Amino acid sequence: MRYTQLRRLDSVERFRAHLDALGVDIPIAGTVDRAGALATPVSFTDACAGTLTSPNRFAILPMEGWDGTADGRPTDLVRRRWHRIGTSGAGLAWCEATAVRADGRANPHQLVLDKSTVDEFAALRALLAPNQIAGLQLTHSGRWSRPEGDPAPRTAYAHPMLDARVGANATVVFSDDELDELVVQYIEAAVLAHRAGFQFVDVKHCHGYLLHELLSAHARGGRYGGDLAHRTRFLRAVVAGIRERAPRLAIAVRLSAFDLIPFAANADGIGAPEISTHEYSYAFGGDGTGLGIDLAETHAFLDTLTELGIGLVSITAGSPYYNPHVQRPAYFPPSDGYQPPEDPLVGVARQLAATAEITQCHPHLTVIGSGYSYLQDWLPNVGQAVIETGGASMIGLGRMVLAYPELSTDVLAGRPLQRGLICRTFSDCTTAPRHGLVSGCFPIDPFFKDHPDRVVLTRVKKAARQSSD
Repeated sequence: MRYTQLRRLDSVERFRAHLDALGVDIPIAGTVDRAGALATPVSFTDACAGTLTSPNRFAILPMEGWDGTADGRPTDLVRRRWHRIGTSGAGLAWCEATAVRADGRANPHQLVLDKSTVDEFAALRALLAPNQIAGLQLTHSGRWSRPEGDPAPRTAYAHPMLDARVGANATVVFSDDELDELVVQYIEAAVLAHRAGFQFVDVKHCHGYLLHELLSAHARGGRYGGDLAHRTRFLRAVVAGIRERAPRLAIAVRLSAFDLIPFAANADGIGAPEISTHEYSYAFGGDGTGLGIDLAETHAFLDTLTELGIGLVSITAGSPYYNPHVQRPAYFPPSDGYQPPEDPLVGVARQLAATAEITQCHPHLTVIGSGYSYLQDWLPNVGQAVIETGGASMIGLGRMVLAYPELSTDVLAGRPLQRGLICRTFSDCTTAPRHGLVSGCFPIDPFFKDHPDRVVLTRVKKAARQSSD
């Protein structure tokens, strides 16, 4: 199935006509004003840490690194990425997914924050700009843990489809006592993050990782499953501990606001629901069918954040492991993925609509939107329109900044985008690490064009194409 590539839509009029043909609603400004909505400051207030203000509406989103040492320490590649984030011009740097303990890493080279690495995290923080609000995402990968390379899942509950994707060890479900212990480790990591100079930490609830999975643990018994109060017990316990031990540290949450059923490639290589069913109870923010959205529990969760004094949330959706077209719309899928079952703009519009509803229903939250990279040349125009219409508080930039960290600076200076640096969603930044290589923008970033892993990546992609023919 072929879709129109956005780089071929060379005017706002053609972009709008394409949206109309698709029947989707994405706001877009005709021109981008350098002194307009994207250049205005925005604040969020934490019950204990007080008010923090970003000088503009751009935020760098957290991404998972695959280039640390085997024991979770930064390397020169990590420092290069953080330095580029620091020079990006974005007002808020929501820095990368960091495991709170070694066995919770999603890959063998993910960073780990503990007493032995805290000084190195302080050095990373020093690479960011002084006027950037800096946060660190704390995570345990749960079902998707691969600390030594092979799957080593620890799950919140048994799942009828996802267990088979990670092997027999998926039956190793966290006990309540083990979750109690993990709560303490999250708190310890947050205290260390504060010591390293970060202004906030993210207690990550997205993309199918452990705390996101807990949000759909309806059938789990004990203290951490059942009704929403029990399913948010972990979050509330972590927040209470951080408030006690690091009261000047703000707390944020990155949330998959909705989820859908797992997808897999059909006979034509196109993504399709893994099974046909009219009932699917495992999607937080879903409508019970696996294919629709119902944000009722999402709104209740966000009300809980407000009650806990949390003022900053980053909205995303789905998971890169089982429905990547929902989580990260792309024209070109990773080598182990599937062809998108819809025009990726449909996925962008889905996220923008949910984020707009959340922003309008929760005025006490500062809401960062996701899914913008696929918009490519039209990202600034859509971002400005979203802020102007109250569809989000900030515009989040993820994979776009791997090759083009200066996008924020160029937009705020009124310069045209550097088209040769714009992410075209080739997905090499995902394909490479899934084959044990470092993550970077191999097609566009000159540094990674010359990296030795590019040669290996080319062979990997060629082999994948041949096996699918």
